[in-house]
Amino acid sequence: MYAGVQGSDKDDLVRNYLPLVKRIAYHMMTRLPACVEVDDLVQAGLLGLLDAVERFDDEQGAHFETYATQRVRGAMLDELRDADWASRNVRRAGRQIENAIHVLQQRHKRPPSEQEIAEEMGMDIQAYFELLSDARGAQLVYYEDLHDSDGDDFLERFADNHTQAPFDVLASRHFKGALAQAVGILPEREKQLMGMYYEQEMNFKEIGAVLGVSESRVCQLHSQAIARLRGRLRDWSANPE
Repeated sequence: MYAGVQGSDKDDLVRNYLPLVKRIAYHMMTRLPACVEVDDLVQAGLLGLLDAVERFDDEQGAHFETYATQRVRGAMLDELRDADWASRNVRRAGRQIENAIHVLQQRHKRPPSEQEIAEEMGMDIQAYFELLSDARGAQLVYYEDLHDSDGDDFLERFADNHTQAPFDVLASRHFKGALAQAVGILPEREKQLMGMYYEQEMNFKEIGAVLGVSESRVCQLHSQAIARLRGRLRDWSANPE
């Protein structure tokens, strides 16, 4: 059995199965956003392979390649979850703002003001600004937004099947059209900010100089704009066609 393999035998086993690690990593990359680095997946997968070498016992009746594949994929999925784009606290702050904006948009049929958002959340405007800073412009789409209603993890479902990947859906003309429409009805200053940040690739300090506000204020406005967009896109995500 492989359990407890030492020295050169272990090295040979790892070397022989390194192509498996790379193959799994590149397969996953076809269904993940461009911000994910394949080298990070390979590194995580290699750790999974090493763990498989240490733990495998052929007396259990499994083939090593089958066992190693499970450990490698599991290590890569753990890496993706651990490296998610925002911490739980950041996502929590972003969702609190998003929920308040969504309620107000449904109620008033227009983008709510900052004061209205703060009042809806039961806080003064300064506390709301601090929450915006905590949100730090959390991203437009989280992995968990793409879960099934029964809670299935999309990473598990899409890592090795042949159905349309979630990020393929997000790249579709339907999503792009919905996003463009949502951006179009942002308050003018936030719309201008988003254009400078995402189209002109200006940083927050440069945008602040143009808008005549501090860099921290730009960060707050960016967080607020993202929350507005997520609120607008919530209905689209429930029925993307």
